[in-house]
Amino acid sequence: MIIAVDFDGTLCFDQYPNIGEPRQFVIDFIKDQQKKGAKIILNTCRSGKYELEAVVWCMELGIRFDAVNKNLPEQIAKYNGDCRKIFADIYLDDKAVYPSRSEIDRLERLMKELSCEDKDHDE
Repeated sequence: MIIAVDFDGTLCFDQYPNIGEPRQFVIDFIKDQQKKGAKIILNTCRSGKYELEAVVWCMELGIRFDAVNKNLPEQIAKYNGDCRKIFADIYLDDKAVYPSRSEIDRLERLMKELSCEDKDHDE
């Protein structure tokens, strides 16, 4: 099992470029999956010093990543190269939407609501 997990908004509350408070239930889930043998990839938009700060923060909470913003070495070897998209069995991300009919319907309702709010602010 390979799990790709986002940082801001997923492992912690989004306070970028600062690091928000931990989302402990997500951290506990990741640590539990690691104990069960899952490979964990940090899949974040953070880079440079901000990426390093995120990795160190996670290490202090007991999360060790098998890869950071790249595919696992065994996946790269298997497919004779690395692609830009991180391969995982599960993606944990606060911005993700599962493409089921009900989720797309919910997303469409949300988009309409946000569109109405934008119009209210324009007046």
